Amino acid sequence: MFSRTQLEDNERKTLSPFAQFSDDSRGRAHPEQPHQWRTHYQRDRDRVIHSRAFRRLEYKTQVFLNGTGDHLRTRLTHTMEVAAVSRNITRALGLNEDLAEAIALAHDLGHSPFGHKGESALNALMTDHGGFEHNRQSLRIVEELEQKYPRINGLNLTWETREGLIKHYTAYDHPSKREGFDAKSSSLEAQVANLADEITYYSHDLDDGLDAGLLCEDELKKNVKLWHDADADLRAEHGELADERRRYFIIRCLIDSQVHDVVETSGALIH
Repeated sequence: MFSRTQLEDNERKTLSPFAQFSDDSRGRAHPEQPHQWRTHYQRDRDRVIHSRAFRRLEYKTQVFLNGTGDHLRTRLTHTMEVAAVSRNITRALGLNEDLAEAIALAHDLGHSPFGHKGESALNALMTDHGGFEHNRQSLRIVEELEQKYPRINGLNLTWETREGLIKHYTAYDHPSKREGFDAKSSSLEAQVANLADEITYYSHDLDDGLDAGLLCEDELKKNVKLWHDADADLRAEHGELADERRRYFIIRCLIDSQVHDVVETSGALIH
């Protein structure tokens, strides 16, 4: 059996010097005894997965209404995809896989139903009460609303995981400053989770849009270079394929290409 200290020692031996090491954590708002065989960030990941807010992601959709189709993505499937991409990138860069995964799994806990349009509508309705921003709501969920422990509210996650939530920044996310989290850049693991989120929803929203008949593949080939190149490579190697097989291959190529670019570019910058 591997103890927590052995896992922490292994991080020191195998991860990049730029990684966030588990035993360097700033800790939790409410101090706890360390676990016998799980690191701090592994505990964070598990707490998120077992939370009620995580289960509720199943019924929140990315773009379309729930029930539009069995294959359209929900916030839960999107979150699992973001976690998978985050793990792959952090592993390749020698960063802390557990921290990136914990942030990725929690990044949409506070999201409203009906995608970003739903968030905009809720923000307008809540103007007189401070508005609504889902990153702040995600933090509120893990710090206050989840009720798992006898004497404290929230999940009592580490400072690093909570910082990754409040600083989650993508084209759709513009987090505000929050007391207790400095203005410096977030950890590399949190930045990976940000990029994994963008890579995933850019690629899979195309897939869902095609499934729903809102997008035309001919237009994508004409206007999206990555799509055009992936389609050309596929036809050169395999000829004509059924629509579903071809689309699956192209979406996979889009994700692979972006992940490869992140790993190559980031690796050159941080090493």
